[in-house]
Amino acid sequence: MKKTEKKHVAAKHAHRRDWYQLDLSAIVYPTLQRRDFSSVYRLSVLLKEEVQPDVLQQALDMTLPRFPTYKAAIRKGLFWRYLEPNDRPGPFVQKDVRNPCQPMYFKANNRYLVRVYYFRNRIALEAHHSLGDGTGGMCVLMTLTATYLRLLGVEGIENEGFVLDIHGMPKEEELEDAYMRYANAKVCPPRMEERSYRVRGTAEPFYTLNIIDGIMSVSEVMTAAKRYGATITEYLNAVLLQALLTKQEQDHRVHLRPVKIAMPVNLRRFFPSVTLRNFITMIFPGVDPRLGDYTFEEIVIQVRNYMRYYLNEKLLRGDITTNANTQRNPFIRIVPLFVKDFVVRLFYTKVQDRNSSAGLTNMGKMNVPEGMKDYIERFDIYMGQPFSRRTNCAIISFGDTLTVNFASSIVETDVERYFFRRLVRDGIHVKIESNRNMEG
Repeated sequence: MKKTEKKHVAAKHAHRRDWYQLDLSAIVYPTLQRRDFSSVYRLSVLLKEEVQPDVLQQALDMTLPRFPTYKAAIRKGLFWRYLEPNDRPGPFVQKDVRNPCQPMYFKANNRYLVRVYYFRNRIALEAHHSLGDGTGGMCVLMTLTATYLRLLGVEGIENEGFVLDIHGMPKEEELEDAYMRYANAKVCPPRMEERSYRVRGTAEPFYTLNIIDGIMSVSEVMTAAKRYGATITEYLNAVLLQALLTKQEQDHRVHLRPVKIAMPVNLRRFFPSVTLRNFITMIFPGVDPRLGDYTFEEIVIQVRNYMRYYLNEKLLRGDITTNANTQRNPFIRIVPLFVKDFVVRLFYTKVQDRNSSAGLTNMGKMNVPEGMKDYIERFDIYMGQPFSRRTNCAIISFGDTLTVNFASSIVETDVERYFFRRLVRDGIHVKIESNRNMEG
């Protein structure tokens, strides 16, 4: 080994911690773990040429040490869980599977909580939410892809945006729990949400995840959104809300309930953080059909007003302060872990999970280094297996291609069909791909 390489390895080991405390969001995800559910999300990139798995494995071995909180295993202490460095062999790239986002058991896969798949021209990263959110995961995927392309001889790929320098030292700010840095509001806003409408559906067999992708033009979606005076995110939220309202109406339920969407907000947009851990909070745009029938234009207005009111630094700071104060409570800190698990699981099942009718996340526009653009076709993102019977929706765009990725664990596809029919009615051409046979 050369002297420079020895110095680089020594520097990395000098920087490495013995353990990492789970961030404020990550604390919840292992608590919800069960045999048929893990908090796993998937990010994938479609290249223009077929993937070479041996080169991809080499790239993964070179890339993952740059992300110490992803090259980690989860451990259980008396009061809290934590991450520790994982030097076991792996993870190993695998040929892709039909049903993605399968459970990640903490002692399996040499204790790694990441998976890397390939199929034809696709590279996919799956990660447990305890490690980080979609922004952190996208940094891992894009750095891996850049390393892979460089090994194939592609030149001119700069380290910028989601592509990090695999030979550089991780910044302390990348590894921090950013919630605790910015949870300093002087008031903790109360959070009381009324139970929302839940989609009724037939459960699929054990760990079947139904994927429906809608691929469309960014410019066409933007034209439709502008027609209603909305952003793309506001417009697509309204489309999903109308689909859920239609589904509730078709259910012929005696008692109507509010229809709400659980939407993660990337707090890095509002606070100067570069953390690769979780740094999101949830908002819940929605409408209440008990107040009367809503036209689509009225739904758009409702969503627009809600989001423009709640998406600001002051209210978001108050929201994360409410969460952080629970962890800071001296009494809660000394409560045994099994008691914390029971309380959190009960609260999530009986209250939090019932606050929304579906999930929707928008990763936004993907900006990649100039040297990579000609090798990439599009991106996909999946929120993974829903905790309960419903559908989750994720949005990402690259160039003029916008992809809407639905993932559900029920047989019926009514919500997805209503969603895409609305887009077509608004003049948007949609190409559908799926891992299932659809009717209707």
